[in-house]
Amino acid sequence: MQLWGEVLSIGSVSFLFLALALALGFEFVNGFHDTANAVATVIYTNTLRPNVAVVWSGIWNLIGVLTSTGAVAYGIIALLPVELVINIGSSAGFAMVFALLLSAIIWNLGTWYLGLPASSSHTLIGSIMGVGLANSMMSPGHVFGEGVNWGQAKNIGLSLIVSPLVGFFCAALLLLLAKALIKRPELYASPEKDKAPPLWIRGILVLTCTGVSFAHGSNDGQKGMGLLMLILIGVVPGAFALRMSTDEMAIHRISSESQLVTAAFQHAASTVAPIPPDPVSDVSSYLKEGGSAKTGVPYSALAELNQTVSLKLSNIRTFADLSGPDRRSLRTDVFLVGEGLGKLIKSKQVTDTATLKAFSDYKADLDALTKYIPIWVKCAVALALGLGTMIGWKRIVVTVGEKIGKAHLTYAQGASAELVAMCTIGAADYFGLPVSTTHVLSSGVAGTMLANHSGLQTKTLRNLLLAWVLTLPVCIFLGATLFSGGLFVILKVLR
Repeated sequence: MQLWGEVLSIGSVSFLFLALALALGFEFVNGFHDTANAVATVIYTNTLRPNVAVVWSGIWNLIGVLTSTGAVAYGIIALLPVELVINIGSSAGFAMVFALLLSAIIWNLGTWYLGLPASSSHTLIGSIMGVGLANSMMSPGHVFGEGVNWGQAKNIGLSLIVSPLVGFFCAALLLLLAKALIKRPELYASPEKDKAPPLWIRGILVLTCTGVSFAHGSNDGQKGMGLLMLILIGVVPGAFALRMSTDEMAIHRISSESQLVTAAFQHAASTVAPIPPDPVSDVSSYLKEGGSAKTGVPYSALAELNQTVSLKLSNIRTFADLSGPDRRSLRTDVFLVGEGLGKLIKSKQVTDTATLKAFSDYKADLDALTKYIPIWVKCAVALALGLGTMIGWKRIVVTVGEKIGKAHLTYAQGASAELVAMCTIGAADYFGLPVSTTHVLSSGVAGTMLANHSGLQTKTLRNLLLAWVLTLPVCIFLGATLFSGGLFVILKVLR
């Protein structure tokens, strides 16, 4: 069967559509699991009818996905083991994709059924860590835990821990500030049953709901984009390994830059080292956690890979001039050189200002070749996220609206929690970090309840905390188990 200009076997086509369906299924579940938080306040304050609220939120989730940058998508991918990312089309790569998606969907559906606002970000990250740990344990010669990018995991973990605290305290402070500055009693009253608030309050709440929905789409929607791209690159590398729309001028500019960077690599080598027997393996080892301490910077290997990039780019006008296998191998070289440059820059091993600028500019151009999201992928994810928002919202909305505080959510509390959530998620999106809409908004509601002396339902908070604590270890276990089982089935049963 021919797809995107490549001839695929029936087995490959079946895997492709099954994997794409699972990835979109994950975003669909994410829609009614996470985005329900955005509509809880407008529904429970009678600002919008439930059917109008979820459709409105779904539309703004869609817009958020379509306008997203892709930084979060590739921030998530950076957690994956390097060898699985560059060999995504291998048996281990296929097993990884299924393990990530199935474990994330299982936990999200379970917590949704119980009405617990758990985090899809935590879920996916736990699954990725489980796959990385299992891969390091099963690969010969690997140290246990080596398959996880612990530096990136620490950054993402910190954002997931800090963001709920920001939501709790900032929402509480914002409510207290509003009480001190805005002397309008109707803003702090509990909604009357089936009665809409005054028009100006409705406008504020619709605006904050819109902002949270947009921010959620631009942040959470990118997780599905990253997974979809991994699947497409693995099964149809000729069409998706590189940004095929790159023009001739950009290709020649990158080719010229690569020659300068190769010379810098060769100059930085302490000795004129021979060509390494396996530069891909050398750079992959360097990119792993602690790789620089073990091997030092593999300048010779980076120079060799970069020279290959330069040679391939110097003889073409577009990527269509390369064969499918050549595009895939070029992507591997480009990815490794780009990530190697990123680690060099981040570790501050480059001190010369001119060299640092050349490395940074070159890395940005290399990233543009491999870290991209086609518009149709954004549309597919946006549609799945939007449909999920419109269908399964009620269980989570009931928890956020009725079970966190002992009193009914007031207009000011809802607006404060959503305004803080919108700003927190937007900031995380700017820095390319995934955060949990669920945790930020739920903790924001709890903060406003505490600040308003409304009281908190300890049973609900205990359940939320339990879900928050269990998500990572459970998903690590699920990811590791499903990856190991999937790899066994692929290698031993389906072979």
